[in-house]
Amino acid sequence: MVDLSVLNPEQREAVETLLGPVLVLAGAGTGKTRVITYRMAHLIATGVSPDQILAVTFTNKAAREMLERVSSLLERNRRAQGRSGRVARPVVCTFHSFGARLLREHIERLGYKRNFVVYAESDQLALLRRILSRLGGDRTGMDPAAVLSWLSRWRNGDASTWLRMPEEDRRLAERVRKAYEDGLRACNAVDFDDLLLLPLRLFREHPEVLASCQERYQFVMVDEYQDTNTVQLELLRLLVARHRNLCVVGDDDQSIYGWRGAELANLLHLEEHFPGLKVIRLEQNYRSTNIILRAANTLIRQNTRRRPKQLWSRKGSGQRIAVRVFADEEDEAAGIVQEIERRRLLHRIPWSAQAVLFRTNGQVRALEVALRRAGVRYRVVGGQSFFDRREIRDVVAWLKTLVNPDDDISLLRIANVPARGLGESTLQRLLALSVERGCSVYAVMREPGSDQEFSDRARACMREFLNCLEAARLELSRVSVAHGSSTWSDWSERFFESLGYFAMLRREEKDPETAQNRIRNVRDFLSGLFLGQEASGEEGRTGLERLQAALETVTLDADRFENEDAAPGDGVTLITLHSCKGLEFPHVYITGLEEGLLPHGRSLDDGTVEEERRLLYVGMTRAMETLHLSYCRARRKYGELVPCHPSRFLKELPAELLETAADQSVGPADPPSAWDWFERMRQAVG
Repeated sequence: MVDLSVLNPEQREAVETLLGPVLVLAGAGTGKTRVITYRMAHLIATGVSPDQILAVTFTNKAAREMLERVSSLLERNRRAQGRSGRVARPVVCTFHSFGARLLREHIERLGYKRNFVVYAESDQLALLRRILSRLGGDRTGMDPAAVLSWLSRWRNGDASTWLRMPEEDRRLAERVRKAYEDGLRACNAVDFDDLLLLPLRLFREHPEVLASCQERYQFVMVDEYQDTNTVQLELLRLLVARHRNLCVVGDDDQSIYGWRGAELANLLHLEEHFPGLKVIRLEQNYRSTNIILRAANTLIRQNTRRRPKQLWSRKGSGQRIAVRVFADEEDEAAGIVQEIERRRLLHRIPWSAQAVLFRTNGQVRALEVALRRAGVRYRVVGGQSFFDRREIRDVVAWLKTLVNPDDDISLLRIANVPARGLGESTLQRLLALSVERGCSVYAVMREPGSDQEFSDRARACMREFLNCLEAARLELSRVSVAHGSSTWSDWSERFFESLGYFAMLRREEKDPETAQNRIRNVRDFLSGLFLGQEASGEEGRTGLERLQAALETVTLDADRFENEDAAPGDGVTLITLHSCKGLEFPHVYITGLEEGLLPHGRSLDDGTVEEERRLLYVGMTRAMETLHLSYCRARRKYGELVPCHPSRFLKELPAELLETAADQSVGPADPPSAWDWFERMRQAVG
């Protein structure tokens, strides 16, 4: 059996409560990941087959961490029993990966072909730009990103934006939605919303698929349940309807993604969906000091829509929370950097132990300037993604086109990359013909007689492109991409070299080293494309089928390729409050606690001030040892200094837990302290 003695009483109760619906209300830093992993290991140790366990998370990073921890626990348990052999593992994945799994097996029941592609956001925006241009949306000033945002919420059941529209705009919105969904189907593509909506259709329209999943997954667990939306709740409700063995772990006080469609009510009203729900509270915090926790508890109690909980710690009281006021954002940034350096030099606190948190990306500029001026290394979390690099987007588009030539977005991106004479006018005419005929651009290219629309040169270029594409698809169908095989690397290297893609990168860059770095990016991506794929179940699948699965993983698991850029080394972390959930740092600075910034001005109009308060709560509970809050008397807007007012949230914190600049002693130091200070400074600079 798994040793549960390392768990506290509440954690152990959550691990040992195996049957029926359970809500583990896990406050910040209370060890929720430990509970989930021990619960899975305990289920397996009690005789439950690993493949009957499904654990769903919201990020692939969290899924990998859980799987590694469970595997480690099971391996340790097996060794303690003197047993050997491979350890079977449960299914741990994101909601979207789970949906993709189902669709790969059953999507033909919904009228799609098996070689569907998953559109990333850039693909969705490209499709929407085409649609808006065709419908005249470009003349109405529609922003494709904004349209995509409300379209996603609308398709997931939130019609509030649509209901607020004038009648004329509603008609246009209906046309945009229909054109968008038709465009996806024409390309045999699905988007991220479809990875939830289509499995829900499968469950509702094909009872045999639902029954099979219910039979297979006898125990279902969900992490970060407060972030679920209406569709995810319905998927779960159907999935566990037979056995009701559902364990969800979450914290309503950390629900900060309402703007993405997360429904706080899913957690607050869980009993209505799962009668007989058992609620277990985890309140012992293993991260922060009690002063930080008392301040966070007091702040969050101002919210009315929440389940009560009181975090506490055995780490002692700790230091009071520093509150500083600055003249403007440049003064604030300089003051924070000064404090970071003071701690590094006097207390030997490395840069990597310190993080600066902020509400909006616009706040980062002043911080970066101050850090560079002081020679402080740093990293901005959420900078340019590996997949935003043009060479990677080109290569992904080429591979998607090889898998599914009907994917118009990918084909149009690479048809003339590298240049082969298929200019913009030719591609636009091909696209227009595909719209007229209701088929893909690839089908127009192949259709007899289509090439009469074009010049002799354009026809020759199209034939060359089609021959290249078909030859590569045929060759790739025979290529081995098994784990550890060099065949895929050899083929992909040869293919992109023969295309002239590497030569194109060399021509584009004046600096040979920059060109070589871009080529290295491509090679690293191609060589790592199949890493981490399960070998089981791959027998008999062609290279094209395996490439489809790998590209699906790329779209759903982009953070797998971000590790090199994300490695902090010894650098200060700059990160938004929305991105910091799940992280922790010994020393945390939260900037910009001003009305209109935190809480954000939009929240006053939208009625989402409680979510803004939760956002600050999340930021405060990232701090392990010290917490530093700051605000400005004025901040620049459009180049002008505009007066600022302290955030209402500062007034909600207990005054006795705060330390302002006026509280700091400025008296002379005693001789021993002074000598100690000089000695530490000498060592620091020596």
